Formats: sequence, C-alpha cells, structure tokens
Amino acid sequence: MGAMKANVDLSIIIVSWNSGEDLRSCLKSIDQNEKNSNFEVFVVDNASQDGTPLMVKKEFPNVKLISNKQNQGFAKANNQAIRYASGRFLLLLNPDTKVEGGTLVKALNYMDQNKKVGVLGCKTVNPDGSLQKSVRRFPDLFSQIIILTKLHHFFPNLDSLKRYFANDFDYQKIQNADQVMGAFFMIRKECLDDIGLLDEDFWIWFEEVDFCRRAHKKNWQVVYNPNFTIMHKQGQSFYKLKATKEQYIFNRSLFHYFWKHRPKWEYVILAVFYPISLALAFLVELLESIKSTEKIKCLN
Repeated sequence: MGAMKANVDLSIIIVSWNSGEDLRSCLKSIDQNEKNSNFEVFVVDNASQDGTPLMVKKEFPNVKLISNKQNQGFAKANNQAIRYASGRFLLLLNPDTKVEGGTLVKALNYMDQNKKVGVLGCKTVNPDGSLQKSVRRFPDLFSQIIILTKLHHFFPNLDSLKRYFANDFDYQKIQNADQVMGAFFMIRKECLDDIGLLDEDFWIWFEEVDFCRRAHKKNWQVVYNPNFTIMHKQGQSFYKLKATKEQYIFNRSLFHYFWKHRPKWEYVILAVFYPISLALAFLVELLESIKSTEKIKCLN
C-alpha cells in the first residue's frame, strides 16, 4: 500500500464504466456539500467509451484520475486507488450516487467516536426518495439456489429469502449488520491494514460481502447508520449488459464466495445449478429480443 500522508481524513474512490453523466452528478454532490473538508477523490475509469476520462480532466481537475485501457472489474480497480490512498478512512462510492449535504462529515465523526467499527454503511434512498434496502445477511445455500433458478421472483416470501434479504431489518436504527451495500462503503484504514485489500478474484459482486465476512472474522464491527444519506440509482452500468453476460459474472463471484466461506459440499451442490441459471438467463435474453423486434415492427 501507498505511504500514509498527513492530514487527509478521507479518500473517496469511485470506479466508473460508461457512467459519465452519473459520475458528473456524483462528483458535483461531493464538491457542493463537502467544500471545507480535507478529502481526496480518486476516479478509476475502466476503459469507458463515453468520454468519461476527458470529462473528469476538464471539469474536475482536482480529482486523481486513473484510466485503465481495459475493464479491470470492480475489486481490482478499487484496489488500484486504495494503494495510493492516504486517508484515515476510505470510502468506496458508486458513480450512480449523490451524497447528501453533511453526510461525509457526519460519517467521519461517527467513525472517530466508534473505534471498533471497521466498515460503515448509510441510509440509501432511490431517486424518488423511497428507502432502498442496503443491508443483507450472509448468503446461505438455499437462498442462493432459489436466486440462481429465478424462483425468488415467484416465491419472495420463502423464509430463506426473507432471512437473506434481511426483511426484518429496522432501517431507522443504528445497528450491526452482516453486510452493507457497496454503493457507500466506508472503511477504517486500520481495518483495511488488518484484513487486506479487496479480493480481486471477485470481478464484481460479492467483493464487499467477502470483505465484511473477513472483517467480522477479525472482530471488526460492520455497522449501518441511518443518520446520513445517499441517493443511489442502482445497477446503472449493468443495464448495458446482456442477461447471459450478467448471469455469468454473478455466478463467477457467487461460486468464489462459496469456495472461500462455505463448506465444500455446498459448493458442489451449488455447481449443479450453474448451467440452469445460464439457460434461464439466455431465455430471458431471448424473450427480451423478441419483444424488441415486435416493438420495432409495430412502430413501422
């Protein structure tokens, strides 16, 4: 990791892939709401084709830009900036977010007062202001089989799903959590030094779950605090991917998580559902293609 520099409270790291407009709004929200704070901001661009690096250079000259020639994935791109970061705390922030006024200062004050907290999440709202669920419990075998087979769309009230999605979680209270969403993921530097960087075998998805799992094992607290807020559009980059590609990436990360943290017999059982999940994703992609074709015909 990079050498520590004095007097930097927070290193904000944003990984972007073809998210130029959202990133611009995100960076403006940081600028407008946190002007007098001692932060540094990194943008790691994963080979965007929408002019993101040029926009950052022109409009946000104080941002430390890392431009990748290839898409390195989420975990590896974050680690690139983490190695240069000099803050007492690090914040992994999605480009499709906007930071509400005072959020970062309040979060830092909370972390300074609660030395055992290694990872902090905040209240997350949708663009319409409604609550966005941002806390889950650690994955178990049955819940992930249901998700791989898409049955969660038809049977959302199964006990295993309700437990995994933490449907009983009270979003009005400060409390410990298994995992908090990676859209706003504040890490204490000592915690990072203790457990290490993000696991780069997670290209995207489950890297923050794995990090929280490792933090718990080293007795660091993972906390959700509703007293500060971000707006999150959710999944903007992945709207650009086809269903089969998205499913493949999800499967790769899920299976790596199970290999690391669950009994090997569970991994073997889960593997049975790998081809089923891809076949179902292909079916979804096919149906979407048919719908698009029919829509074009109607317009003509």
